[in-house]
Amino acid sequence: MRTVVLTMKASVIEMFLAVPQINCDVKAGKIINPEFIVKCPAGCQDPKYHVYGTDVYASYSSVCGAAVHSGVLDNSGGKILVRKVAGQSGYKGSYSNGVQSLSLPRWRESFIVLESKPKKGVTYPSALTYSSSKSPAAQAGETTKAYQRPPIPGTTAQPITLMQLLAVTGAVATPTTLPRPFPSAASTTSIPRPRPVGHRSHDMGEMDSWKPGSVLLDEGLVPKEELSTQSLEPVSLGDPNCKIDLSFLIDGSTSIGKRRFRIQKQLLAAVAQALDIGPAGPLMGVVQYGDSPATHFNLKTHMNSRDLKTAIEKITQRGGLSNVGRAISFVTKNFFSKANGNRSSAPNVVVVMVDGWPTDKVEEASRLARESGINIFFITIEGAAENEKQYVVEPNFANKAVCRTNGFYSLHVQSWFGLHKTLQPLVKRVCDTDRLACSKTCLNSADIGFVIDGSSSVGTGNFRTVLQFVTNLTKEFEISDTDTRIGAVQYTYEQRLEFGFDKYSSKPDILNAIKRVGYWSGGTSTGAAINFALEQLFKKSKPNKRKLMILITDGRSYDDVRIPAMAAHLKGVITYAIGVAWAAQEELEVIATHPARDHSFFVDEFDNLYQYVPRIIQNICTEFNSQPRN
Repeated sequence: MRTVVLTMKASVIEMFLAVPQINCDVKAGKIINPEFIVKCPAGCQDPKYHVYGTDVYASYSSVCGAAVHSGVLDNSGGKILVRKVAGQSGYKGSYSNGVQSLSLPRWRESFIVLESKPKKGVTYPSALTYSSSKSPAAQAGETTKAYQRPPIPGTTAQPITLMQLLAVTGAVATPTTLPRPFPSAASTTSIPRPRPVGHRSHDMGEMDSWKPGSVLLDEGLVPKEELSTQSLEPVSLGDPNCKIDLSFLIDGSTSIGKRRFRIQKQLLAAVAQALDIGPAGPLMGVVQYGDSPATHFNLKTHMNSRDLKTAIEKITQRGGLSNVGRAISFVTKNFFSKANGNRSSAPNVVVVMVDGWPTDKVEEASRLARESGINIFFITIEGAAENEKQYVVEPNFANKAVCRTNGFYSLHVQSWFGLHKTLQPLVKRVCDTDRLACSKTCLNSADIGFVIDGSSSVGTGNFRTVLQFVTNLTKEFEISDTDTRIGAVQYTYEQRLEFGFDKYSSKPDILNAIKRVGYWSGGTSTGAAINFALEQLFKKSKPNKRKLMILITDGRSYDDVRIPAMAAHLKGVITYAIGVAWAAQEELEVIATHPARDHSFFVDEFDNLYQYVPRIIQNICTEFNSQPRN
């Protein structure tokens, strides 16, 4: 008998620890559990599985489709952690990771998707509870548990449940009830902050006043059966007006001492409280440096201010030297990765805290960080005294490191006891995303117009080679409606706008549009083509974008290029002229921006165009990075 009981206990444990599997079409609103781990199949990138929102998704969305859109999964499927959160006043659609999510005006419940790393002390359900007994997940072979009303005295007894079985056998302890999400601790800060759009405070009764059968959207948009009586405690999803990915580099060197290290942690905790941490707002991680840097937690480890503060309190000092340059290199190479929670839509910000001065050089490491799009801030405390300056490895190190030398990125306090005074200006500055200049890189901040010669001398085969060259250049850039945008003009005697800057906002769409460009054939009026591009393309360029014209031609122009080229230069359009075969070298130099050696190129055959892609990209980035930092 004992053997049978032990066998039954073992099977119960195995069943309890299993991860439920769901289909691509399962919506989060169908699942009652507030937090759970599931396994998604392959193929959920299909557009028939509708997703609503970005980062935070309406519960009417496909769970697995949202996981692919968020980047937690790819189209091959896998395990994810899903956490229910409060409904939003609106959900914005976007294209991400091959999935086009849709917009929604409002919905009563939301969810976020994280990697399937269980929290310590939390037991996740091995069987999901659905709002309907006819669960689509059952088709995937999942052990499901239908929602049932409590038994009424005198009626037929309900079937025995898994939890009753566990209670009888004593094989497994009753799972701990999942804690509900709590509001952000940032609400207790003394710094006044505007209420984020869609934020629900405790005194709002909207969730409580909702009744089964009421439809929150326009009537007929969503079936009423999707609405359940399940309510969740409101939770802050982060301040959308401060959506940044933030890394704090804290000084753990021996010279700082335990007391000052504790004051440093107090500032971090205050920042965590002042920032409304959440998946739709700022996310924050911490790296401590000494002899060598180490990550305490990354961007996705803690998704609210309260958890973040608790984690900061547990940080212990590592000791060693003050190798700041090494730490900045570490962050550039390792911290801001997709695996660590980095979001392509959020600026990358590093705040470096330095007691005294670094024991290594920071200039080169900081330059590489800036060129990677990282906004570097420095907080320096108690600089070197007059008799200590001889020991400073790199004088004026902060100005050599920060994103700009205009004072916006540097904060200095004379004493550790004044460190708290940096809180308000620091929070204000890191959240001022319009002034985070280093988020703009050579690859994500331009409007690039290709002006392509489609004359008869090019020929169909060579024209396809030119389009491949355009494709290869385009692939190097970060494409979106807020990053680099691409437009194209083809010309002969006449000109044709193939597509403008606002036509396509994703790299796949742009690359497909380039493939579809048809060969025109005709004469070669390059001057008229430049004027046409200025009027039809660059006149509609955004003011904050660098304007780049890349002109490709295989012969001498039938008209004058000097006046159109000068007009382009005067309008701030940086022009690259690429000539092939019979193109006139002196004409290319007139068209190209000064110095011509960096902006004009000549190849003898179309098949050699590809060789110039790396050099052109390098020249574009070198020119961008040589801009003054004041």
